[in-house]
Amino acid sequence: MEFYQLKTFITVAKTKNVTRAAAELNTTPPSVSNHIKQLEEELNTTLFTRTTKGMQITSQGKILVSKAQDI
Repeated sequence: MEFYQLKTFITVAKTKNVTRAAAELNTTPPSVSNHIKQLEEELNTTLFTRTTKGMQITSQGKILVSKAQDI
């Protein structure tokens, strides 16, 4: 788990949108999606449910966001 992945994760959780998170982080939406995917694979859990209206954080994601914000 890398710091940049946690930063991306927190930003997506806050914005609930990959495109807005990418703009805030000065990167591209595919890069943001890749960071989230890598984090989910490493933790072997789903952090977001992807919908047409954006990203909905899961219960596992809520646990991680509270811990990640402390970091």
